[in-house]
Amino acid sequence: MKNLINYIQSRITINQNDIDLIEKYFEEENLTAQTSISEAGKVERYIYYLDSGIVKGYQNIDGKIVVQHLVASHDFFTSLDSFMNEIPSLDYYETITASKLLKISKSNFNILQEETKFWAVLVKEVTNQHLSCKLERVKDFQILSAKERYLKFVNQYPNLALNVSIDNIASFLGMEPQSLSRIRKQITF
Repeated sequence: MKNLINYIQSRITINQNDIDLIEKYFEEENLTAQTSISEAGKVERYIYYLDSGIVKGYQNIDGKIVVQHLVASHDFFTSLDSFMNEIPSLDYYETITASKLLKISKSNFNILQEETKFWAVLVKEVTNQHLSCKLERVKDFQILSAKERYLKFVNQYPNLALNVSIDNIASFLGMEPQSLSRIRKQITF
């Protein structure tokens, strides 16, 4: 819980009462590697904070796994459209490594939204940060070569580069694993 509190305090000002509410409404869950967190076709009931570990978010498009999210420790994730609108998700989320999650249910999310001032500010802050990342990723696909996308990924997320399979990284970067293998052979660090 300490990492979540620190994460929030690094973005907004909260008091002890706010901290008590966070501790009250977030649940802890420890998962082993390759454990399903959520599935496409089901309504997402939680927003997750990844306290430790690595999680991937993906879709199964015509039988092909397309990794859209690689989540490192100390970040939020969920199938947002499903969570907010209570519609079936298109996303799967699964642990890559053993992971510790802190999660908040839709009903507890709504309680914090209605009864506190800090929660709406935090949600806006995190949503804007994630939207900026998505926009930058789209721009990268438009202007960077596959090699440049990989080098940027390695520089921004060295822990992910070391601990995520080549297949998942390649899918995340929009290339085939064989192409990523060739790129990796060309690069010396």
